[in-house]
Amino acid sequence: MSSSAGGAGAGGGGADIASLLEKAKELDQLKKDQDEVVTEINKIHKKVLASPEMVDKSVDAILLKLRGLYARAKELSESEVSASTALIGLLDGLLQSGASTAQRKKIVGEQKKKRIKSDTDTARFSAASMRNQLDQAANLKGEQVAARVKSDDEKDEWFVVKVIHFDKETKEYEVLDEEPGDDEESTQKKYKLPMSCIIPFPKKGDPSSAPDFGQGRQVLAVYPGTTALYRATVASHRKRKSDDYILEFDDDEEDGSLPQRAVPFYRVVALPEGHRQ
Repeated sequence: MSSSAGGAGAGGGGADIASLLEKAKELDQLKKDQDEVVTEINKIHKKVLASPEMVDKSVDAILLKLRGLYARAKELSESEVSASTALIGLLDGLLQSGASTAQRKKIVGEQKKKRIKSDTDTARFSAASMRNQLDQAANLKGEQVAARVKSDDEKDEWFVVKVIHFDKETKEYEVLDEEPGDDEESTQKKYKLPMSCIIPFPKKGDPSSAPDFGQGRQVLAVYPGTTALYRATVASHRKRKSDDYILEFDDDEEDGSLPQRAVPFYRVVALPEGHRQ
């Protein structure tokens, strides 16, 4: 009789451990699903930060995708809470029923290994993403870019400069202002600028690389006949990607109105957030 009771107890303990392992697997899968969602969210955020102009192409689609991802993240978090609560209940039951120390150590050890692997994978992704950004920055050597070379409390000043070198250690560009000033003594100037002060231009020979800014959108563009960039408004939508933009520059008033000026697509970029002019 006592032998039968012992067998029943062991069987119940085995069933509890099987349920616990199953719930632990479910929790681990939820963690993996959450990591995937967070990775997708971060990818979109990084793309928008690196290329604000992409928002113009499909702002509604981007917002809808982000909303869906955040809703999914919320759903997974709630599922994780439920699974964790159930797991705690199973653990309490096992502790009360006297599950062996060896069994408990095995469960905890397996979960710890999985968590360490997940954290390592996330760190690898972050490092790879940073390396990719640095490689793209290094590839701008010899290219003309838009650069904020001077700024004070009142305005931002942007010019066309040529990238001479990118230092991956300091994450700084060395650039050359190829246009000397009006003074006779003026010479070409070099600057060292952080990545946040540089905006790559679309490629001249590849109109598909240029964002499609809609009518009424404010942009930063090279004023015709100069190497300086100023804030402007798109006056009309382009029919083809290779067409010039027709822009109205701020403070460019003539005879009480703003003249419309044609600017090549490869000399127009998204207006930086918080731009002051």
